[in-house]
Amino acid sequence: MASSAPVGVFDSGLGGISVLRALRAALPGEDFLYFGDSRHAPYGDKPLSQVRALSLDAAGVLLDRGAKAIVIACNTATSAAAALLREQHPALPIIGTEPALKPAVERHRGGRILVMATEMTLHEEKFRHLQAQFQGQAQVEAVPCPGLMEFVEQGIFQGAAVEDYLRAHLGPYLCAPVDAVVLGCTHYPFLLDAIRAVVGAGPEILDGAAGIARQTRRRLEAQGLLNPRTAGGAVTFLNSLDDPAILARCEALLAR
Repeated sequence: MASSAPVGVFDSGLGGISVLRALRAALPGEDFLYFGDSRHAPYGDKPLSQVRALSLDAAGVLLDRGAKAIVIACNTATSAAAALLREQHPALPIIGTEPALKPAVERHRGGRILVMATEMTLHEEKFRHLQAQFQGQAQVEAVPCPGLMEFVEQGIFQGAAVEDYLRAHLGPYLCAPVDAVVLGCTHYPFLLDAIRAVVGAGPEILDGAAGIARQTRRRLEAQGLLNPRTAGGAVTFLNSLDDPAILARCEALLAR
């Protein structure tokens, strides 16, 4: 049975709009509700219990507005709360986010792969398990990037300040050849040009947005929840700060 209800997407702030772009490309007939929790951003430096509570609240906002599925467009929130959300809502399609390490290893077996992410994402069992799964097939190195997502929240995507930050955090890992860089936070694709300027032309840079969109489509199809339209889907932006400037930034990021 088809469903015209919206798909809910949430993130700790604006970064999940990189996933929303991929979702719209894969599901052009769907309506989307996007909730950004900018009031409490970033999630990556908060205790696990707080991130879990914030994630449940964010999902609740979307469910209260009739979302037929939830996409957790945040690696940190996925690690903290995806299992609990699925336990609480067993019939609801809940699609999480994880660093695109699997495709990176498949494309660069035996190579050296850097995974950029928040400290919480890198310290959680979910990532450690993922890293251990592929460690024998490639040299996988975690690169903690505390505060990097805040550039995106402030609307700063390139320039000296971003590149200085990236050189300070990535520099120690660039002394040896790098085959791929995995963007393990949904904010980071908006910083692609700055990251490319620092890592150089050689490494492939990957993020997981397209894979999340494909999985969302599969889940909706499997449960008969696809919107019968094939085009014309709308996006509604919600934010915990309810600041017109932030909502305008959301629209601008979607159009980038």
